[in-house]
Amino acid sequence: MSITTNDLKNGITLDLPDGLFQVVEFQHVKPGKGGAFVRTTLRNVRTGAVLERTFRAAEKVEQAVIDKREMQFLYRDADDYVFMDNTSYEQLHVPPATLGPAAGYLVEGASVILQMHKDEIVGVDLPAAVELAVAETEPGIQGDRVSGARKPATLETGLVVQVPLFVDTGDRIKVDTRSGEYLTRV
Repeated sequence: MSITTNDLKNGITLDLPDGLFQVVEFQHVKPGKGGAFVRTTLRNVRTGAVLERTFRAAEKVEQAVIDKREMQFLYRDADDYVFMDNTSYEQLHVPPATLGPAAGYLVEGASVILQMHKDEIVGVDLPAAVELAVAETEPGIQGDRVSGARKPATLETGLVVQVPLFVDTGDRIKVDTRSGEYLTRV
């Protein structure tokens, strides 16, 4: 779908010759002399790299159509993650590299929204926080009451987060999916 740079909004995805880019920020500039232009900050959907790009005003660009599909994570099959489409019940095998950091927050039965461009997964929408079980952590040392002291804990998905000393193996904790930080014990 073709749009002009005058129609840009934060969050839309552009299909540019050098890849898929999401608009992070944009600014229309009208200098005293010369033509108006649009200064943008774009994030590469596949690599996460951020770049600055300037377009002429009213320049035509292709908007990528991103289809958001709700999927349920079923299980791991060898290296792949197997998802089921909640409407068509079609199963999809996804390599961990495609999911990126989102793979560390997926437990069997979890629902996620996969952002698809044609047949390619270009992003994963996770809930703001997820509950995960602590698979392994050092026991807290009795009497060590240093305020804010942390220790590493390996979660059921293999993700390692820093947790307070009172968290033990087997506890369920809530983790922020945007920052990867411990929020609370459940």
